[in-house]
Amino acid sequence: MKKTRFFRGALVAAFLVVALASVMGSSAAFAQPAEAAGAAAGAAPGAVWHYLGAAIGLGMIVIGAALGIGRFAAAAAESIARQPAAAAQISGAVNLPLFLLEGVSIIAEVVVLLIVLLK
Repeated sequence: MKKTRFFRGALVAAFLVVALASVMGSSAAFAQPAEAAGAAAGAAPGAVWHYLGAAIGLGMIVIGAALGIGRFAAAAAESIARQPAAAAQISGAVNLPLFLLEGVSIIAEVVVLLIVLLK
């Protein structure tokens, strides 16, 4: 029960951080470029908020993937402990979702890094 309450609190905290970052970064996203505003050439104030968003997003991706892989591995270990004769079948059935989860997290990390590098 306490573990569920902890994860719920962590999820709410993560959501609040993402919501705060998106609200704070929205003015920078819709701001005019420095040349269009008539200011001197250079970085507009608040032009680095995408780095904060990318860092938060990358952290959430890694944490989510780690939690998912950990739950899969724990469930597989528990299942193998209960039925050692079915170890090959259980590990074979667990491998595909693990690979898919890891692949999705790697693709998401590449997208976040592309956003940072192409900005």
